[in-house]
Amino acid sequence: MKKLPRKPRSRKGKPHRTSVPRVSPKHLSPPEDERRPRFSRELSILYEDDAVVVLDKPAGLLAVPIKGSDTPSAWSLLAAKLELKKQRALIVHRIDRFSSGALLFAKTAPDRQALVRQFLAHTPVRQYLAALRGHLDAKAGTLVHYFRREGMFQQLRTAKDPQAARAELRYSVERFFPDASLVRVELVTGLQNQIRVQFSAMGHPVIGDRKYHRAESREQRIARVALHAAHLEFVHPRTGKNVSLDCKLPPDFQHLIRELSRSPSARP
Repeated sequence: MKKLPRKPRSRKGKPHRTSVPRVSPKHLSPPEDERRPRFSRELSILYEDDAVVVLDKPAGLLAVPIKGSDTPSAWSLLAAKLELKKQRALIVHRIDRFSSGALLFAKTAPDRQALVRQFLAHTPVRQYLAALRGHLDAKAGTLVHYFRREGMFQQLRTAKDPQAARAELRYSVERFFPDASLVRVELVTGLQNQIRVQFSAMGHPVIGDRKYHRAESREQRIARVALHAAHLEFVHPRTGKNVSLDCKLPPDFQHLIRELSRSPSARP
């Protein structure tokens, strides 16, 4: 009769040891690139109630969908989430795709209308943090320019141009680096790309803004425009109370600040 192989006996009190193959360093996952923005389909919500939602939008995520494209956006992700609760997502304002920070949505048409009226009257407080090349002449001030949009770009014009829109912002320098500045910007008006174009016109482009400064494509310390919507205040459309929200800097922007702090020059 053919003998069957004997099963190995286990010894009580002695755990079974399993050999683990060694992993070569070259097969390890590469270190995370701190320069690049990180986002997933999981939304980061700063504030939510029955009337409004405020998201912490990561850089690289569209605020609203591009027509004819299925690329995810803050609106599409939020709309899918709220649909499960039989609620809607209605955009109130926008921030640039490669900027990050606080983004406001309403859940009903009347709430949206009330909020849009506030934005048209320029009453909400919208503050950004921006890392700029160089040092501004004044630590605080007001910038006024006139733009006319041509295609995807804002072009500088004069007040005499009947098709130009007035752009105004206030700024204060929060920190100086050897050849760069961190500034807090408060929008008075809210034109597309306004902060980027106005500081570019002053000779101090936003670091990483390759759209309006091609040389910024060589920037190695952050992989997008260094612009973050850090603070938002508005009047609640139902309660009439003031809602004030802060949005902390994302990791890639924090990495840039660390690099600017230790670098003898802010140039790429």
